[in-house]
Amino acid sequence: MLKKGSKLNSILTGTCPKCQKESMYEDKNPLHLTKVLKMNENCSHCGLHYQIEPSFFYGAMYVSYGLNVAVGVAAFIISFVFVGSSLKTAFISIIVALIISFPFVLRLARNIYINMFVSYDPEATLKK
Repeated sequence: MLKKGSKLNSILTGTCPKCQKESMYEDKNPLHLTKVLKMNENCSHCGLHYQIEPSFFYGAMYVSYGLNVAVGVAAFIISFVFVGSSLKTAFISIIVALIISFPFVLRLARNIYINMFVSYDPEATLKK
């Protein structure tokens, strides 16, 4: 499922979308909240410049919105339908789920967004 060269591999691991050899982030742990969005400038293996143009990752906000809606709907359905909690408790569970998933959604949105524009290049893995 996560074989090298697939977009899913790059999205879930946060690796360079072109060579998939190294992480795009300075700190691989998304739970270090002060460093959650700190990215390397370039891939040290293939040289891909991650910020393709100025303000490139502003587009990831739209991806993040969609992911947050999905998390919120899932939290509501689990809480209200499956657990049978009250409406007020279901909305509290949405807020808690969004707060807990915040750093993961931020990184996942960036990973998805850059993978929409950059494809895997098997020749880039051979460069170093």
